[in-house]
Amino acid sequence: MNTEKSERLYKEALKFMPGGVNSPVRACRSVEKTPLFIDRAAGSKIYDVDGNEYIDYVCSWGPNILGHGNSEVIEAVKNACNGGLTFGACHKGEIELAQLIQKNIPSMEMLRLVNSGTEAVMSAVRAARGFTHRDKVVKFEGCYHGHSDGLLVKAGSGLLTNSIPDSAGVPKSYTDNTLTAVYNDEMSVKELFEKYGADIACIIVEPCAANMGVVPPKEGFLRFLRDITKENGALLIFDEVITGFRLSLGGAQKYYGVTPDLTTLGKIVGGGMPLAVYGGKREVMECVAPLGSVYQAGTLSGNPIAVSAGIAALKALERDKDLYDRLDKKAKRLGESMKLAGLNFNREGSLLTVFFTDEKVVDYSTAKKSDCKKFALFYSYLLENGIYAAPSQFEAMFVSDAHSDLDIEYTCKVISEFTL
Repeated sequence: MNTEKSERLYKEALKFMPGGVNSPVRACRSVEKTPLFIDRAAGSKIYDVDGNEYIDYVCSWGPNILGHGNSEVIEAVKNACNGGLTFGACHKGEIELAQLIQKNIPSMEMLRLVNSGTEAVMSAVRAARGFTHRDKVVKFEGCYHGHSDGLLVKAGSGLLTNSIPDSAGVPKSYTDNTLTAVYNDEMSVKELFEKYGADIACIIVEPCAANMGVVPPKEGFLRFLRDITKENGALLIFDEVITGFRLSLGGAQKYYGVTPDLTTLGKIVGGGMPLAVYGGKREVMECVAPLGSVYQAGTLSGNPIAVSAGIAALKALERDKDLYDRLDKKAKRLGESMKLAGLNFNREGSLLTVFFTDEKVVDYSTAKKSDCKKFALFYSYLLENGIYAAPSQFEAMFVSDAHSDLDIEYTCKVISEFTL
């Protein structure tokens, strides 16, 4: 495989951007590769600047559930561009997108459009604190909620200690009110509420974790979170930036049958454009300015181009009643090939991750036992066979509706023949 142009471009990029990239995982350092520079994409395929073709299971890290360059989304964006790129003012598309979201995720009684998942989560946590008049936030090891200061944390010396920053440049004071629990471990949450219950504003959780690799919730875990927050006057926030419109049209909350107080959305909801959303109970969202004292604003929030892409994508998902069944069947076939190869994997709907450990992965500590060097060999093997996967052990493979039966069967063949 010739990647000379990518290698040359990467050397040039290193002069201008930290690590030569605009998001760290793209640097491919954990798999010891030079990042590919992508020239174009269509359907299930991406093409690098050297002309190599790959079946894409990154799908821009989730947004492209319909595949690359969906004609309806592209046409909607083109039409919107003809009217101007941004107004910094109200427009009717904002209402239409809000109606589509609320129709499919009824718990979002009132919502606010923003530009990124990080911004949505940061704003939802602020709204929870403003509504409850409490400061502490419970998050889970291995669940990623964007790069806002208060959530970039790892566990301290024990479960009941305050968290410490997991990034340089984050003062410890910013994370003093962040408490860390163990995903899928009810007792770790109970202990935090026993000690800090009256001060906890909210629990924030990926209902299906997808940033330590795919780790589904244990039976009853999300219901437990719902119950313990209600009992203690705290709010439950589902970070559905990945799972929203991915696991079902109603997101993870419909998929699992558990309703949070607040929800954050991103990726699919923007149809591939920079757009995210936070929202939930009306009484909570009415605390947000200009109705309340919780301040949040954004010049490009709800910009007409991103909104048009989101509307087109959600309408396409609404119309196709069989889409989620098709995605599940495709992902199931991939899982069967992984099993045939003797690989340990987790799957939830159209999300999959292969783990190189003999232990079942149920939380961050078991995910960390995966052999990343073996994963790097697996990644290289896929790439050499024309399959583009995330260059990190702790990310998901995304299946799109554009993946054809031939794409899936070829991928299954390649995976089933993998040996270390």
